[in-house]
Amino acid sequence: MDEKIILIATSNAGKVREMEKAFEGLPVRLVALSNLHEILPKAGEIEEPIEDGATFMENARIKARYYREKTGLSALADDSGLAVEVLDGAPGVYSARYAGVHGDDAANNAKLIADIRARGTENAVAAYHCALVLALDDGRELSAEGTCAGFIRPEARGTEGFGYDPHFYRADGRAMAELSREEKHEVSHRGVALKVMKAKLIEGGIA
Repeated sequence: MDEKIILIATSNAGKVREMEKAFEGLPVRLVALSNLHEILPKAGEIEEPIEDGATFMENARIKARYYREKTGLSALADDSGLAVEVLDGAPGVYSARYAGVHGDDAANNAKLIADIRARGTENAVAAYHCALVLALDDGRELSAEGTCAGFIRPEARGTEGFGYDPHFYRADGRAMAELSREEKHEVSHRGVALKVMKAKLIEGGIA
């Protein structure tokens, strides 16, 4: 089977690593958005799509379809984030820009802890959610979802991971940022969704 090229519709290095790990052994070549020029040398700068979906799945679908249309390649997009019960599901689809600036982990975490404390608690039930959409170059689409339950605490622990990981604790008492990459992949919301997607790729004879 020929190697299938799949564009990973993100420049987030952490997400790229998790996706590459998940698809090891499959006849696919994953290309990060930041490396698009390696396979499309004449491709110019592609503006990011407007993610105005109300759910993680809607945003993942917007991104996957957008990059497939712009490049002609199969595109795999993820939209993921944190939902905190006491905050009525926030930050939700705004997780990456909760404090106003996209990708400012320190500011996002500071606002999260402050908002939870403003509700009169410090340990808040929460869950990570991930939606994946693979928009194939032949027009087909595959989707998958995954969740990881835990709770948010003000104490930051661990140096692995990214985003809210230092404040997100699992039932075993460890913060997500204390897990090795291999451990995180086994239990994380994205890891779960990627396993489902991998199975669909194999079942569909795509990989």
